[in-house]
Order: sequence, then C-alpha cells, then structure tokens
Amino acid sequence: MTPTLVRQHVRHAGPVARVDLRARARDWSEIQERMLVPLYEAVYERLEVGSGTRLLALGCGSGLALLMAASRGAAVTGVDSCPERLALARQRLLPEPWDPRARKGARIVDGSPGDAAGAETPAYTMVTAFEPIGCLAGDSEGLGELLAAATPLTGRGAPVVLAGWGPPERCATSSVLRVATRLADPLHGAGSWRAALRDDLEEVARRAGLRPDGSGRVSCPFGYADLDSAVRGLLSTGLFDAAIAATDANQVEKELAEALHAHRRPDATVWMPNVFRYLIARTA
Repeated sequence: MTPTLVRQHVRHAGPVARVDLRARARDWSEIQERMLVPLYEAVYERLEVGSGTRLLALGCGSGLALLMAASRGAAVTGVDSCPERLALARQRLLPEPWDPRARKGARIVDGSPGDAAGAETPAYTMVTAFEPIGCLAGDSEGLGELLAAATPLTGRGAPVVLAGWGPPERCATSSVLRVATRLADPLHGAGSWRAALRDDLEEVARRAGLRPDGSGRVSCPFGYADLDSAVRGLLSTGLFDAAIAATDANQVEKELAEALHAHRRPDATVWMPNVFRYLIARTA
C-alpha cells in the first residue's frame, strides 16, 4: 500500500514535501512493487483467476498485479488516482496495438471506480484492494468510499479482496517504519505508525456491507540489492512523506538508512521478513 503499501488518500497536516513524482513512481515500479508478488499469487491461486475472471483492481498502481492476472487470462481494469503510476501501468498493459505485450481488454482508469463503469460494461467478477492497511493510523478511512463505488459494479456474491500488514512481531519492516513516526511526530497528524490489529480487515468489510468468507497469511519478505535500493524503495511507498514534511528529505534518508543497517547481510543486501494478511469478503 496510491502509494504504496498504504493509501495515498491519507492526508497529512503541514506543507506537502516536494518530491520528484516520476522518479518515485519509477522506484515503486522497479524496486518496491514486486515485494507483494507472493500476496498476488496466493490470492489469484485461491480464487482460481483465469479466462472467466473480470477483475477490477482498486489502487492498481503501476500495474504489476494487473499484469499477473492478465497473464492468467483475466480481463482486467485498474483504477488509481496517481498519474505517474498509471502512466507506467499503461506502458505495461497497453503498449501499441501491434505490440505482442498488449493485453486484450485491459483498461486503465484515472479516477474512481465509478469511472470504470459503462452502459455496456459486464459486471466484474472480482475486486481487489491490494494496498495493505494497518500500518498508518487512519489508512483505511478512504477505502470504504472506494468499496462503496466498486461493489455496485460486481455480480452477486463476487469476492472482494482486502490486504493488510501482519502483526508487528512478524513484520521486520515495522521497526524501520517507526522512524517515520518519530520524525513526523511534530505534525500530530493521521500519518502515525501503528501496529496492525487482528480485525482491521474485517472491520473495513463490515463497514462496507461485505460478508467475510475466508482469509490467509502470506510471507512477503522485502529484499533489496543494497542499502540505496532499500531507501529508495521504502521512500516510494509514501510512508515517509509526513516525516519529510516535518523535517527534510536528507534527514529522513539518513535515519532510514541507519535503521536499515540492522537488516543488512554480509553480502550488503538488505533483507526483512514480513507477513501480510488478506481477507476475502463477498458482496451482498
């Protein structure tokens, strides 16, 4: 968790930090997004995503999860509000028509789930919201609105997949994310780190009128080639934006690198085991 490993709709008090949004989107696409591939694979395997699947992905980012579903034969539609990431998603799924990489029937939509609707659009058979919640205080607040707009576009009983961070004792990255909280503390905003709660996903589903119908946990280690890649990847999530606004980018990068030293291996790579949880809920 769109940043990210958390949602971009979280608002921080204070000035917005100036960042190179294109470079950040590229870092997300090339470094960080792949960390959640085991989660995507586990969900697609469990729900038997294939040629009969019409998938609506909320917060599709730069489109890796969409590409994986399309490779299974699914017709995919991705929705996001980050133009820089959507541009990369279009490059992945919608290159020139003559390009063999083009995915037939794929759609990339800038805006809300309602913008993915059309008079002749068949009902979606599956909805995913893969950006994990349970990392920042208030990071699920906008998810209900997205689900409210998406569920009318589905068929009865369609699965809606929500994702969340696992318990902090099983997420090595939790100790690194606390750096963001400490540096951003003067803001006293909604962007403070908090430990994931056991029923975070069920609470979101309940508020959206969805019926829980199974869950699972997936190991998603964060592995980086070196310290610089780890810093760039984690910054691309947007989780440190409040800290940058409260201090400055150089200080955040310095303290983030220091926190990551505990996770460096002898070969200079960075490795942090994590567990993420997913919930399958059903529409009414």
